[in-house]
Formats: sequence, structure tokens, C-alpha cells
Amino acid sequence: MAKEKLIKKQPFKDKIAIICGGSTGIGKATVREFVILGGSVCIIARRSDVLLNAAEDIKKELKHGSQFVDHISCDATDIEKLRPLLVSFIEKHGHPNYLINVVGYALPDYIENYTFEDFKQNMDINYYGQLAPTLILLPYFMKEKSGHIVFVSSVSGFLGVMGYAAYTPTKFAIVGLAEQLKTELSPYNINISVLYPPDTETPAFERENIKKPKECMIISERGGLLQPEQVAEPFIEGILKKKFYITPGEAKFLWKMKRLFPNLVNNILDKELRKARKQLGKN
Repeated sequence: MAKEKLIKKQPFKDKIAIICGGSTGIGKATVREFVILGGSVCIIARRSDVLLNAAEDIKKELKHGSQFVDHISCDATDIEKLRPLLVSFIEKHGHPNYLINVVGYALPDYIENYTFEDFKQNMDINYYGQLAPTLILLPYFMKEKSGHIVFVSSVSGFLGVMGYAAYTPTKFAIVGLAEQLKTELSPYNINISVLYPPDTETPAFERENIKKPKECMIISERGGLLQPEQVAEPFIEGILKKKFYITPGEAKFLWKMKRLFPNLVNNILDKELRKARKQLGKN
């Protein structure tokens, strides 16, 4: 019922969102939700074929004549290439109201198997891939003294789960960036939000499972798996309510537990790892 009321209200009518990483998974589901609620979008992603298919699919959800679905094929980490493309978009469509950063990448493994380059690649995509669009659009938001910048972290942005040593620090970094900007940009009336999605069934998650350590697989299975739509709906609702922390599914409980009882949570994680190793016959 609440969703039906939102659709009728069209709260994003005449609003524009630039959504980076919006061609698949949580990103695409978020694009769909934004458009269903009346907004216009520009989807940014690297793979032009997947991007075009996503844009054509989302256009089926357009509700009124003033809406549009545009797209830009670009690596969000390439700030010099992305900047003129976003400037051109703004010249054509006007100042965006939202920047939603959903760019992300993970390749789990045992810590001893990671190289220094693996850590750099994770930071490049997961942190700089969200920072670059933010730095490009920030002057526009500050000049207008309005706007909403949204970042996507992860449950790994407040919990260190084995198997994600190269990924977890990047998601902590995103939270640090969001918290810094929330304070510093408050005089400019710019809202900041950060999403902490738990495990979600996406193409990226399927790729993760190929190399995921068996211990990590056992621990993750106990936590369940959300669908992209189950993340996107509370994500968009949280943005509408201007929430800073958005915690869908079990992320809300885990986030509260880590804040209130950090030692307990760390002990539970250690215990879960020991149980998983025992199950695998490891000492």
C-alpha cells in the first residue's frame, strides 16, 4: 500500500538523478524505482551494450512526458573522461538533483593470495569510482545550495568478514567520506546518504562466489540473500526521507549490534570462522 501511494504521489517528478553503476544489480533496480516514482535519470556504466539494454528496459517505466532516461558509457574512475560528458549532460538537461553512486567491485580470496595490485584495484573502483563523480558534480550542488549525494558502502563497511581483505577497507573509506561530507556540506543544504546493503543476488555477487573462500561461503549462507529490488525499495525510501544511514534487511540489526556491542560482534565473527573451519576439517 505504501508503495502504491508513493507511485501516485510521484515524489521525484521533475527531479533528475545521475546514477553511476546503474546498468545491473542494485544500481539498475534503483534506477527503476526512481523512474517509477516520476524521476528522470542518467545511467552511467562502463559496458555500452549492457548499459543500452538497461536504458531501453527502464524506458518502459516512464510515467509522463517530461521524464527521460539518458545514459553515458564511461568508467566512473576516469575523472578526466567523465567530466566533459557530465558537463555536456548538464548543459542539455540542467542541474541534477541527485547523484547516486552504486559503483562497486569485489573479488574475495584468502589474504595470502592477494597482491598489492588487488588492493589498489579495489580502492580504485570502490572508492575513487564513487569519489570522481562526486568531485565533478560537487561545484554545481554547492553553487545551487541544494542536492543529494548518495554513496553505497556495504555491511563490510562496518564489519570485517574473512575473505574480503581487499574489499572491506574500501567500504570503510566510503563511510568516512560520507561522514566527512555530511558535516562539511551542511551549510550548503546538500544532503548525504550512505547505503549498507547485505548480501544481494546480483551478477557481481555470482562472480564473487567463484573465488569466495569456503569458510566465507559457509558464514555468508547463514545470513541469507536479498534480491536487488529488496534493497532498492528501502534505498529509495531512505533517500526520500533524507536518511543518512540506510540499512536494508539484516544490515539494520547488524549495524546496531556493532555500534552497541562491538566486542560481542567481533567475538561472534571469530566463533563463526572457527566453526566454518572445523566444518571444513581445518585446524
